[in-house]
Parts: sequence; structure tokens; C-alpha cells
Amino acid sequence: MDWWMLLRAFAVGGAICVVGQLLIDLTKITPARVLVLFVTLGVALTAIGVYDPLIEFAGAGASIPLTGFGYTLAKGVEEGIAQHGWFGILTGGITGTAGGITAAIVLSFLCALVAKSGDKS
Repeated sequence: MDWWMLLRAFAVGGAICVVGQLLIDLTKITPARVLVLFVTLGVALTAIGVYDPLIEFAGAGASIPLTGFGYTLAKGVEEGIAQHGWFGILTGGITGTAGGITAAIVLSFLCALVAKSGDKS
């Protein structure tokens, strides 16, 4: 097992999460806006070529947080354009993230089957 890679993944992923938590705690930005900001930041950093080296350096520490979802969207669009031309702009992001979206839907459904719903009061 590569302990150095685990340490880098933990450090980078943790730093991304710390930035998000600081944005929530120290500003009036809502968690939903932080989510959108991080996904958009992942797309923007991929577009200018900064996020690829970060993924190579930190692995899952950079690909799992929300910025990694933006990275996956951008890479899907790049591949879609390469394969299908301009139509790939519409289909590439969905194709690239289909596995993650499907997992989120299926796991949410399973949690809803197991959990007991009720009022919070």
C-alpha cells in the first residue's frame, strides 16, 4: 500500500473540505451555494489545466469532493466533443457522470427504504 499517496489524498481532500467549511462558517454563503461554487470551480480549474495535475498528485483526495464532480463533468464534455462534435457538449457531461449520479440515486432509494421518516419536532 502506498502510504504517501494516502497521506496526499487525505491532505488535499481535507483542505478542500476545510475551505468549504470556512466559507460556510465565516461568510453568509449558504451550503447550496458552496456546492455550486465548488462544482463550478472544478470545471474552471479543469478548463485551464490546473486540476489534472492535482488529480495525479492527490488521487481520490481531489476526485471525490465536489470539485472532482466538476472535473468529471468537464472531462466528459471534452470527450463528448472529441467523439460527437458540438453535440458532445450536451451529452458528454451526463455520460461522464452517469455512474456517480446513478449510485447517488440508488443509495438514496435504499436509505429511504431502511430509514423511518418522521417529523423533526
